[in-house]
Amino acid sequence: MTASATSLETKQRPWWLSLIGGIAAFIVGAVLLWSPVKAKVDAWMMLISILGIYWVITGILELVGMFQDHTAWGWKLFMGLISIIAGGYILMYPVASAIAIPRIFVLVLGIWGLLQGVIMLVMAFKGAGWAAGILGGLGIIFGLVLIGNYSAPGMGLALIWLAAVTGVVGGVIMIIQAFRSR
Repeated sequence: MTASATSLETKQRPWWLSLIGGIAAFIVGAVLLWSPVKAKVDAWMMLISILGIYWVITGILELVGMFQDHTAWGWKLFMGLISIIAGGYILMYPVASAIAIPRIFVLVLGIWGLLQGVIMLVMAFKGAGWAAGILGGLGIIFGLVLIGNYSAPGMGLALIWLAAVTGVVGGVIMIIQAFRSR
């Protein structure tokens, strides 16, 4: 029996999981946006601790998965160990991690923007059109600005603010989608 991609049923995520995720995202975003400074610091430290725990658990699961599925075992071993080390570091040094993670993320986002811009520019020259060229140029500029200024004071704080706005808006959208899918 053969099945095409369109004939396979995809299991839909339960609506209440989206609702819980949306409420959690909204609360975290709201705390990071509108709460007093002490609550913002506590919320940020909680998010950093959750990230550390997540990376440790993900690393352990990656190592366990390596023994169940032997394909690309070297990559799974590497990623599992890196996840455990990074998560352990975050849990051992939460304050240093809370300061460093936004800046590191700005650098990674800059590198991603630069690479994405180059890819879009190459696609534009291969016939994707002028819109891809403009997006590629903007991506390169965006990436270079972030890479050049990632260590500037405030770049990490701006990212926290952006995460807060994303949490509030994304949480509202997830809540609406949860009730629509119900």
